[in-house]
Amino acid sequence: MEQTLKILSIDDDEHIRFALQAVIESQGWEALTAGDIYGGIEIIEAEHPNLILIDYHMPRVNGLEGVRMIREKDDEVPIIVFTIDESQELADQFLMAGASDFAMKPIRTPDIISRIKLHIRLMNIKARSNAAVKNSRQTAADQENSQEASQEAEQPAVVTVKGIGIATLELIKEALASFDDYETVEAISEESGLAYQTTYRYLQYLSSEGIVDIKSVYGKVGRPKQFYKLAE
Repeated sequence: MEQTLKILSIDDDEHIRFALQAVIESQGWEALTAGDIYGGIEIIEAEHPNLILIDYHMPRVNGLEGVRMIREKDDEVPIIVFTIDESQELADQFLMAGASDFAMKPIRTPDIISRIKLHIRLMNIKARSNAAVKNSRQTAADQENSQEASQEAEQPAVVTVKGIGIATLELIKEALASFDDYETVEAISEESGLAYQTTYRYLQYLSSEGIVDIKSVYGKVGRPKQFYKLAE
């Protein structure tokens, strides 16, 4: 029997916790809730949830510090942050702390369901990638032991930059590949299903690695509009 997905919601607002519980249970997932990060940590240690939703604006310990605390307990579980703040600077801080993605408040049911399903997909991608790496290493070991290897087996690229995950990176690249020409962050965000802030940070990383080209279009007023495309 397939294991039921456990989703933990951490929010100091009781009404929001109740609403999230209803949304989560409507999809057949198991809902866990906590009113603050300390309660959340206790549930993480006891229940090992598959995905965590956490609010940014909470008393005593805010969501940013909460993400750091969660990562000390679990460096794999996806963490989606709820926030009303669209600042890219704050988003970068969250991603560096270990957040996986964002959902804007006020919470919309279709948005949070699609965001959770997206991260279920990312978890599956990561699991397949890990299995491929394990099989590749085993094959390489077998070849070496039998002296049949003429060269080293190729290994999948490993991203070591903090705040950048390989599965999410592949999702962004898939979204980019679906376009024939340069596209905006908004369009790539919509295609990938990831939040704007997450998409932007990954595009900047891909650009720094020479994987994505950026084209700036200057209008009459304000900052130039940037468009992105996979490098050829």
